[in-house]
Amino acid sequence: MTYDSIIIGGGAAGLFCAFSAGRRGKKVLVLEHNAEVGRKILISGGGRCNFTNIHTKPENFISQNPHFCKSALSRYSPQDFVNLVQKHKIAYYEKKLGQLFCRDSSRAIVEMLLAECRAARVEIKTGGSVTGVEKNNTFTVETSNGIFESKTLVVACGGLSFPKIGATDLGYRIARQFKLKIVETRPSLVALVLDGSSYSSLAGVSLDTVVTAGKTSFRENILFTHRGLSGPAILQISNYWSNGGSISIDLLPDSNAIELLEKGRASNQNIGNYLSQFIPQRFTKDFAERNFPNKPLSHLNKKDLEKIGKSLNNWQVKFRETEGYDRAEVTLGGVSTAELSSQTMESKKIPGLYFIGEVVDVTGWLGGYNFQWAWASAFAAASAI
Repeated sequence: MTYDSIIIGGGAAGLFCAFSAGRRGKKVLVLEHNAEVGRKILISGGGRCNFTNIHTKPENFISQNPHFCKSALSRYSPQDFVNLVQKHKIAYYEKKLGQLFCRDSSRAIVEMLLAECRAARVEIKTGGSVTGVEKNNTFTVETSNGIFESKTLVVACGGLSFPKIGATDLGYRIARQFKLKIVETRPSLVALVLDGSSYSSLAGVSLDTVVTAGKTSFRENILFTHRGLSGPAILQISNYWSNGGSISIDLLPDSNAIELLEKGRASNQNIGNYLSQFIPQRFTKDFAERNFPNKPLSHLNKKDLEKIGKSLNNWQVKFRETEGYDRAEVTLGGVSTAELSSQTMESKKIPGLYFIGEVVDVTGWLGGYNFQWAWASAFAAASAI
């Protein structure tokens, strides 16, 4: 039996593409190597799935071609997905900054996608790995569960993030087999490991900061870990950090630290105690001991205060590496957008071959953007199959 399309990968993009094509009367088969579909959806958003962001714009994505995502995002909006969620009566809420989460479990999103697949008569086979792909007049996909044929092939098997739940490089291998370029991949939205002495005694301490790498800044919390820094601001800036480089952290984003210290000179407090009014005391004590004499402010001259103030508003932190794919939310890089049609996600070289979702060199910020790319890129491909 020949299908209209075989979709490799039963995650967010794969399932969405499957039922969207199925609705158009296409005969679709989804191949998922895990025992169940949607495993990454289930663990996302702390188990509540941050399924979109209502403020999604092309500027929220990183790619060698920043314009590539515009077409797909314009044709399937966050509101379109919200309408689907409402149709299935899934309770949701906005956490912050446009981030929409399930009120209960992320399983509701998986069940919604499966219900749509059933309604569209999509066939899903789980627990079988793909061992080979060939193209003649049709695509032939060899798996441990048998051989299947289709007119088109959609690669939706994600990136390298979370190998413990089945992430592999299959999508990149298929792209290379067909001589498609790959933009170098690395862990994305991931904690960073400090270069030099760690702040392990501060593990668990969180601070509101502005974190900057190059010309890009994010205002969010940072979180100290046993090996380095995490928290939303660090995960965001990890996409802009260059290996071995440093980033700037403003520990007092609402204040000019020099002026703040000048105001405190009249008090007889030492620096650590004075700053603990504005920054958690566990941090100020440790930071003061490492970076300057923890003396009373009244004992410091103007030059001392300027030096300390600058270190607070512009703390230069150097990192050695990321925490790796085991801890990364997604994968940066992937199948080059130069190889694909931005309208349809189809390969320019190989007719009928499509790449969607995380496997493509389009990576969203933290906060629901990567799910929106999954839905939008899947919809673009499904409309063309």
